[in-house]
Amino acid sequence: GRTKNAFNDAVLNDGRLRFSKQNVVYKSSKTGKVDNIPAAELSVATWRRVCLGHGIKLATSSGHVYKYDGFRDTDYERISEFFKANYKVELTEKDMCVKGWNWGTAKFSGPLLSFDVNDSSVFEIPLASVSQCATGKNEVTLEFHQNDDSEVSLMEVRFYVPPGPADEGADPVEAFAQNVRSKADVIQATGDAVCVFKELQCLTPRGRYDILIYPAFLHLHGKTFDYKIPYTTVLRLFLLPSKDQRQMFFVISLDPPIKQGQTRYHFLILHFSKEEELKLTLNMSEEEVEKRYEGKLSKNMSGSLYEMVSRVMKALVNRKITVPGNFQGNTPGAQCITCSYKAQSGLLYPLERGFIYVHKPPVHLRFEEISSVNFARGTTTTRSFDFEVETKQGNQFTFSSIEREEYGKLFDFVNAKKLHIKNRGFKEAKNNEYSDSDDDQHDAYLERMKLPQLLGYDSNASESDSGSGGDGSGDEGKKKPAKKAKVVKEKRERKPRKGKKQKDTNAPKRPMSSYMLWLNSSRERIKSENPGISITEISKKAGEMWKQIGKEDKEEWDGKAEEAKKTYEKAMKEYRESGGGSSTPAKKESKKEDKKRKSGGGEKEKEQGGNDSFKSREFISSEESSSDGERKKAKKAKKAKGTPQSRDKVLHCHHGNNRMD
Repeated sequence: GRTKNAFNDAVLNDGRLRFSKQNVVYKSSKTGKVDNIPAAELSVATWRRVCLGHGIKLATSSGHVYKYDGFRDTDYERISEFFKANYKVELTEKDMCVKGWNWGTAKFSGPLLSFDVNDSSVFEIPLASVSQCATGKNEVTLEFHQNDDSEVSLMEVRFYVPPGPADEGADPVEAFAQNVRSKADVIQATGDAVCVFKELQCLTPRGRYDILIYPAFLHLHGKTFDYKIPYTTVLRLFLLPSKDQRQMFFVISLDPPIKQGQTRYHFLILHFSKEEELKLTLNMSEEEVEKRYEGKLSKNMSGSLYEMVSRVMKALVNRKITVPGNFQGNTPGAQCITCSYKAQSGLLYPLERGFIYVHKPPVHLRFEEISSVNFARGTTTTRSFDFEVETKQGNQFTFSSIEREEYGKLFDFVNAKKLHIKNRGFKEAKNNEYSDSDDDQHDAYLERMKLPQLLGYDSNASESDSGSGGDGSGDEGKKKPAKKAKVVKEKRERKPRKGKKQKDTNAPKRPMSSYMLWLNSSRERIKSENPGISITEISKKAGEMWKQIGKEDKEEWDGKAEEAKKTYEKAMKEYRESGGGSSTPAKKESKKEDKKRKSGGGEKEKEQGGNDSFKSREFISSEESSSDGERKKAKKAKKAKGTPQSRDKVLHCHHGNNRMD
């Protein structure tokens, strides 16, 4: 036979089951544990079909329940006859419910919680396996002890308890929880708390909690969740000053962690201001305090709030508090480094025996589990670097966006702790690289941006040189094409800008999607159900709710979106027919400007007759006008100004530079 005494047994324990006239004896092959059930105490015997054959459930008059399976179908008759003849108990057959329904009745019978559908059991929970029982609005959550021998363990079950009739005074949720707690292995508060700290700010889990200090466990009481933390699960205590020296972090490392749904909190982080003061009186006599805590605590204490909490925790947990060592950062007085981990900004504390990162998510790395560290150049900017830590298990932690001024001190600290540095020997090179990175670093992007302008200027200059043949005509030819290219370039850049700025504000607004229509109608309801929720959390919550909406409801909103789309198309059609949204005048004006520019350029070429040395008065320098040949050309330019065609030509050439004289 095989036993199934533990709720979280992933593998059934093999053993031998013996029925005798005096008792029922089972011995486990794995542990050697023996179950001895006297025949006189047997009260109920049930035969039922289980996943691996058939099984027997035995209940005693003292309230104990035993389950054994591994039987064959043919064993029923022999066992039933033996029970009738020797135990005076009838072996009844009972079928399990396999409909898959999740709505039924919870029945408490001794140490068992049975969930039944139509008087057929779906599953049973031994209440002795329950470690925590938490209540919420119409909900009870049961948490179970973890079975270290199994690879997979059931850790949590939630029951929805509907509200009872209005005339009943008792709360059905509390009644359900009380039945569980009466038989469960749940930490119960025996006696009064040693002391209570009201409304402490907690970073993980987030919120404000009242902390009740009991002799054997710590009780966190919040508005939504309660946590009971035995002192045996506390591994380490940390007291860490923030970078501004005005706040303190008190960190409690836990194993196993506390749980909230699927989230596991391995660290409890309390946040204090140094200015907060507290007068604390323990709920014990002075003699009892002296006897139990041996001078570590006194009945009446006063001081900073963080000092009171850390002092009480140190005495009750009986563990030392770890504080930062001799490390000093670049900021005067700071014993930590500002950095980012997984896109969240936080503080990295180099300790005497490890690193701890606060706060989201908290990370504690001991030197003995670190295989190597690496200093890497920042991926986004040259003003920062990354600090990579690789553990012996192969996990890598990257702390990024560390200011380059922190590099030298962090390198010296790691080197002094004799940690293996992958890029050792590059410290001076990195420091030199950081020092001149802003001055001498080659900017490839800037060079690419400059290159087209340089190439365009040189190519125009070479063409003008080949076409000119007089004194000084080469210099004039270089400058003139460059100006023309500049004017054309500026005009081309302005066109898309004007197009972007022009928005038709009178046009009908585009219709919203079905999701946006639903969100607008549900936003206030989400806010009322989740007071204090932020804008980003509203969007996240709405997305989750939208996924859970049924097909029929979505079709309703899709229909509304389709109606809005048809209304928009109809309004847009009427708007266009009435002349709205037309861009014809702007297009005609731009075409006229292009035509005028082209015709002006053609007349200019005809009038010059191949003479590339023509320049207006503004472009003739003092050096050029010193020669006789240039004076003659300047006179020709003045004469050319007298004709309407040449005047238009000069205005057109210098319109881009606002030279209108």
